[in-house]
Amino acid sequence: MEKWKIGVLGAGTMGSGIAQVAAQNGHKVILVDTNHSQLEKAQKNLIKTLEKLVEKGKINSDDANSIQENIYYSGNLTDFSQCNLVIEAIVESLSIKHQVFKSIEEVVNENCILASNTSSLSIASIGSALKLANRIIGIHFFNPAPLMPLVEIIPAVQTEASITRVSVELIKSWDKTVVVCKDTPGFIVNRVARPFYGEALRIYEEGTADFATIDWAMTHIGGFKMGPFTLMDFIGNDVNYSVTESVFAAFYYDPRFRPSLTQKRHSEAGFFGKKSGRGYYNYSQPLPSPTENEELGRKIFERILSMLINEAFDAVFMNVAKPEDVDLAMTKGVNYPKGLLLWAQELGYDKILNQLELLFDEYGEDRYRPNPLLKRMVKSGERFFEK
Repeated sequence: MEKWKIGVLGAGTMGSGIAQVAAQNGHKVILVDTNHSQLEKAQKNLIKTLEKLVEKGKINSDDANSIQENIYYSGNLTDFSQCNLVIEAIVESLSIKHQVFKSIEEVVNENCILASNTSSLSIASIGSALKLANRIIGIHFFNPAPLMPLVEIIPAVQTEASITRVSVELIKSWDKTVVVCKDTPGFIVNRVARPFYGEALRIYEEGTADFATIDWAMTHIGGFKMGPFTLMDFIGNDVNYSVTESVFAAFYYDPRFRPSLTQKRHSEAGFFGKKSGRGYYNYSQPLPSPTENEELGRKIFERILSMLINEAFDAVFMNVAKPEDVDLAMTKGVNYPKGLLLWAQELGYDKILNQLELLFDEYGEDRYRPNPLLKRMVKSGERFFEK
């Protein structure tokens, strides 16, 4: 397809990363931020990033110069006037997004696609501020945008089908893995991944194991690249807790998504993780050693995995996305060792159902209720994928 002019609003980590991706793919990019120092920082960071890529032989110096020349830094929304697509990547506040989208709509032409990189807000609610709401769409990159292959494309109920089709085609042309999903809280990744954190926190609160042992179980036995507590410290407890709260509220306080008091207390104390020097771990001291008990570790892993799989089944059951897209999202978006639905099939759906039923019987809580689709597939013998 032709090289569009791309607008990006917000020169923070996500916005500048998206701008880099578009520029690397030959697009002229207008990167707008009202904070002049943020624009300067983004420009300096891009120069450093490109220098490293040249040093590693990933690109040559001519490529680096072209990418830099493709990005125009601006403090004025009116510079979006000739853009074919504008992607918003600013603070997660619906009222602020409404203001900026109204302002953007005043300066772009009626054929310009307007997209949000939101990870937690409804695309329909963002689009409600527009006069031409049929051009709103979610285009959700993962951090860091130049490195992470996954992009979730989220059409709202107002979105015209042609907007979705063209958006998918464009983002695929940027060599990204694209999954299309329904406009529901958390989309695919942030919805399905909640038990990775939530169930780990629950296991800790019950006194079954400490942070280091739970992390060890998920990495050593489960094959995950990071354990849940290491990952929450990496993401930031303030950020992760905020997403958990918003997903919980958006699902009408479904107990499956209930936040943890342990995480709340860590967030309140300013124990945000690596960025603050302390989270679940104190990074000024040697990290604690896990209790390397294989039997305990396997119980922890199987419990968390069964909860993740149950959530993946629910995403298919509620038509959030196709089975193959759910698995693609979790492997490409958060680097899971396997797609959860394929993993369930390999282990046996009956084994996962049995684990969930045992938890439900023990606790009597709705958070452990097995998904109806899982029950049906155990009874019918159906499978998502050909062996």
